[in-house]
Amino acid sequence: MFSRPEDVRADRRFDNRADGRGADRRASDPRAADPRASARRTSDRPPFSGQDDPRFPPRGYDPDRDYAGASPDYVPGARDGDGDGRGRGRRKALAFGDRFRRNRDRDGRGPRRPRNVGFNIKAFLLVLLLVFGAGAMWVDFNLGRVDAFAGGNDRPGRSMATNWLLVGSDSRAGLTEEDAANLSTGAGDFGQRTDTIMIAHFPLFGKGRLVSLPRDSYVDIPGYGQNKINAAYSFGGAQLLAQTVEHNTGIRIDHYMEIGFGGFASIVDAMGGIEMCPTEAIQDPLAGLDIQAGCQKFDGATGLGYVRTRATAQGDLDRVARQREFMGAMMSRVASPAVWLNPWRWYRLGSSGAKALTVDSGDHVWHLGMLMLRMAFGTESETVPTAGTMDTGHAGNVLLWDEAAAPAFFDGLK
Repeated sequence: MFSRPEDVRADRRFDNRADGRGADRRASDPRAADPRASARRTSDRPPFSGQDDPRFPPRGYDPDRDYAGASPDYVPGARDGDGDGRGRGRRKALAFGDRFRRNRDRDGRGPRRPRNVGFNIKAFLLVLLLVFGAGAMWVDFNLGRVDAFAGGNDRPGRSMATNWLLVGSDSRAGLTEEDAANLSTGAGDFGQRTDTIMIAHFPLFGKGRLVSLPRDSYVDIPGYGQNKINAAYSFGGAQLLAQTVEHNTGIRIDHYMEIGFGGFASIVDAMGGIEMCPTEAIQDPLAGLDIQAGCQKFDGATGLGYVRTRATAQGDLDRVARQREFMGAMMSRVASPAVWLNPWRWYRLGSSGAKALTVDSGDHVWHLGMLMLRMAFGTESETVPTAGTMDTGHAGNVLLWDEAAAPAFFDGLK
């Protein structure tokens, strides 16, 4: 009368398989022939086995589980067979994610980050700036100084241009007998005279000009009458020389720089030598010079002899031209990367410059830096117009300036 529970469950399974006419409904279902349907109903296959279809998640797949170390055939997302070609990329992305999680889990602080390269560069530049600034202040503190513009009350007016008085003296201060012999300068106290007198003129805009005043120029020295211009330094030092230059040219001098024999040679050596290209061979035993024509590197002793010698056809006029040429080459060398990118050159140049240079009391190392930069960009080299020589009784043979051309020439420098 009453059916057993086992019989009821069996009847229900039979009814689910058959339709109203007693036929098996699975036989008419098109999905019955699809192997994927069979695969989805399979319950006896282990996860990630070779029996799984990689296009479907296997039994037991958990998307929140970390499968680090496993090599699953199934990857969520695009399928290998769907034609979009992204299946392989998805597998690589999953592998990268596994490595990311492993790095994060290793120390619990998340993935490793690259070092802050930008901060390191800034720190290096800051240290470099501090070292350079400290070195510059040391050089500025140790520069020789003289009050070059204290003696003149009636000075020319100021202009927009900047004018330097550059002086090379025959001072042998600090030279030993061996140094004097190596530099062919002679030993003993000969007093101080100026072998080189130049005006470096820099307008507010445009190219600078480097003008030589030959040392034998016959000029009026305030308080001493007519004499060679280099006698002014012997009579009254830097003050009288600056006053004499301003008095005879009408140009206001803003800055003063002086260097002696020994200092000149030491600075050239500190730079590693200067490349020069003389157009003729010069032999001058008095200056210790024996060079051939053509480009070559001069050390300090050779460079000093090159700017001192007068053993050429035009004597002093040739010499002042070589002095301007060598001065321009020195300034270009100082501003070159071969010097500024070499810390050893920094030290030697700063040490030599501090010992060798004498500047006005109002000048500092940053003024010298601006001078070097302006000259490194190039200057026009010129000599004051001359009108021949004359023999005088008290001053010997002197060089005369052109009375018509010289004033107009100096007007162009104001």
